[in-house]
Amino acid sequence: MSSETRSLVIACGALAREIVALKRLNGWQALDVQCLPPELHNRPERIPEAVRGAITAARDRYQRIFVAYADCGTGGLLDRALHEERVERLPGAHCYEFFATSSRFAALADEEPGTFYLTDFLVRHFDRLVVSGLGIDRHPELAREYFRNYRRVVYLAQVPHPALSTAARDIARRFGLQYEERSTGFGALETSLRTWVGAGDAGDDKSTARGVAWHR
Repeated sequence: MSSETRSLVIACGALAREIVALKRLNGWQALDVQCLPPELHNRPERIPEAVRGAITAARDRYQRIFVAYADCGTGGLLDRALHEERVERLPGAHCYEFFATSSRFAALADEEPGTFYLTDFLVRHFDRLVVSGLGIDRHPELAREYFRNYRRVVYLAQVPHPALSTAARDIARRFGLQYEERSTGFGALETSLRTWVGAGDAGDDKSTARGVAWHR
């Protein structure tokens, strides 16, 4: 990525730590990161317009734009917006899929459909995003309704962290669910960003925000 070309990743706030780590590790000096509130996941119908607004605001300042969201429960509406904006996004339906990779996630889902997934971010912010965000702190009886169809928790760990593993295990115990932990690293988040940044370094305009290829 040349110093003359500024590029932007518009990301879900749940991915901020991982993207900043990848930027540092890979020396992506000309890459900026803008994060949208992770609370949007509680209202996924708002994600497409929030992302579109961020793209519109950034057009005049960046030559290349990438969206670090999966579909994230938008039911294809995010893809429709990105098709119109000619911007690529991460592969898959959600962060669990791109962290685990599609084939590995499909195997987990087939093995036990009633699985509640955790990531490093969700473990760190479980009380704020899930317990408070879904009103369980105010109405504890809701927990039974929200979790009645789940049988296990699978913690998809991006970075080995004993304290997070303990917290994830406590979450499973809290809701009476079996617990498993799988190490994923950054999965397709890393490979997708490396590919996109590498295309910019090579001057491949098919992967640029103003090019002719985008995620459908």
